[in-house]
Amino acid sequence: MSPVLDTAFIPPRDREEVIRHAVWESVVAVDIDHRPAAEDISVRIGLGTVGPLRICSARATAVTVRRTERLARQDEEPAVFLGLQVTGTSLVAQNGRQCVLRPGEFAVYESIAPYTLLFDEGVDHHFIRFPRAALALPDRLLRDTTTITLGSDNPVARLASTYFSQLAVSDELYEGTHADAVAEPSIELLRAVLMSQHGNSGLAREPLEATLGLRITHYIRAHLADPDLSAARIAAAHGISVRHLYAVLSRSGISLGDWIRARRLAECRRELAGPNGRLRTVAAIGRSWGFVDATHFSKVFKQAYGIPPRAWRDQNHPRSSA
Repeated sequence: MSPVLDTAFIPPRDREEVIRHAVWESVVAVDIDHRPAAEDISVRIGLGTVGPLRICSARATAVTVRRTERLARQDEEPAVFLGLQVTGTSLVAQNGRQCVLRPGEFAVYESIAPYTLLFDEGVDHHFIRFPRAALALPDRLLRDTTTITLGSDNPVARLASTYFSQLAVSDELYEGTHADAVAEPSIELLRAVLMSQHGNSGLAREPLEATLGLRITHYIRAHLADPDLSAARIAAAHGISVRHLYAVLSRSGISLGDWIRARRLAECRRELAGPNGRLRTVAAIGRSWGFVDATHFSKVFKQAYGIPPRAWRDQNHPRSSA
């Protein structure tokens, strides 16, 4: 995600107003109380959109963010925010409750009620905005599940934390068909988290199962370079059996071994043709994407693309003649 705001390029006297305008226009209307003096304020904000979801990744110096009663009353597009902690800690307060978030944990809160976000250690956080109507959850369930630390104590939330962490930084998912494919499962996954947290495991099971295939392939993409990536490891990461894993992928027409190999080869092909293609040996590039045997790597690469990996690199990086 590319930063759309970096205060390093903004004069100190203008920083507070520029930050306020950017947040109000792209995320939500809030009061922002910066702790440091204007010349010491540092903020980097990146924005992305996945269908109806808005994603904001922020790193900043210490700040307090308040959604006041007045601003909440003026809300024309009610939303539910998922706030995911990356490093450090933060505090979320709404509806008479408050919770502390540590790395990998998240909480949800609503735009139609006042809330306070405290970032005493600075901000390193992903904010994902969901249309409240898209979640289609009862008002009472939402009130009961806001401002609760979600993470290690809830296995559904634990899976969701990994998924949303990756979603927030996956630029390639913000375009075209990729965004269309990811938006609805993302909404269903948050529905599953909140319903399971509320104790309604029956209602949570359906959306959780519906998003399982997407979460599995997203996990595989994130761990393609791991040489020990296996069916057993993938299944364990999602709390299912290996047999269930193969059944889920089969419904999507995916053969696990072939799917992993094809994507690893695509990464090797991209890297060999890229600007740094000659900085490492062909074998080293293959190993970095899970092909531990150089001969096998060369063979499967040629089978896939009709040209050996060394020839592909030479084609894209011809050596200059002396």
